Amino acid sequence: MLSQDWPQTYQEAVALQESLRGQVRLIPLSRPPRFVAGADAIAARADRRIFGAIAVYSYPELELVEEAGAAGVCPFPYRTGLLSFREVPILAAAFEKLKQRPDVLLVDGQGIAHPRGLGLATHLGLVLEVPTIGVAKSRLLGNGEEPGRDAGAAIPLIWQGKVVGLILRTQTGKKPFYLSPGHLITLAESREIVMGCVRRYRSPIPLRQADGLSRRLRSAASDPEETRRAPAPDKWR
Repeated sequence: MLSQDWPQTYQEAVALQESLRGQVRLIPLSRPPRFVAGADAIAARADRRIFGAIAVYSYPELELVEEAGAAGVCPFPYRTGLLSFREVPILAAAFEKLKQRPDVLLVDGQGIAHPRGLGLATHLGLVLEVPTIGVAKSRLLGNGEEPGRDAGAAIPLIWQGKVVGLILRTQTGKKPFYLSPGHLITLAESREIVMGCVRRYRSPIPLRQADGLSRRLRSAASDPEETRRAPAPDKWR
């Protein structure tokens, strides 16, 4: 799925999403996970380069085992619903550097809670053939009220009459996440694992670590003059 024919236009990207959606499998894990990773990518301010990071933790102990990063040319412009075409290639490149393959990958983006059922987490799961969970900060679609204020409170996220995820509060009184399974995992397992990765902060620890690494990679590679001139790109996921 990663080739020289990577889509370059909106029409090509949507067509690939439509062709891949039938390959998504939401099935139980074959065994409890021992290693859970977070995946995050961020573009440079001029939107020409992109940086991806993976952080692997033991589970449920949540001890950092390994992290890897990659940098490259941003392969696709920002378009709502097509985030995976910007971020999958660089996240796959970072994943390939890992010595310890994670059993589950938490992704900063949508899973099946997507107009074509193929958000970033789902697309990445198909490419890597690894169970993935979408842990998004923003609602892309679906209906559902705010959950209760206590940690662990959740409300189903409904789209076209189907449950596609959860509005999940990971920490008491903090903003909820929009959780949806990506590939090779169930919604119930997704909720359990995400909550098992939360400690002091709202964000699951593997995702928080990956976010920090991607930002450090961008900072180390940034051109101060370019950063001063260019506006920040929209990062709504």
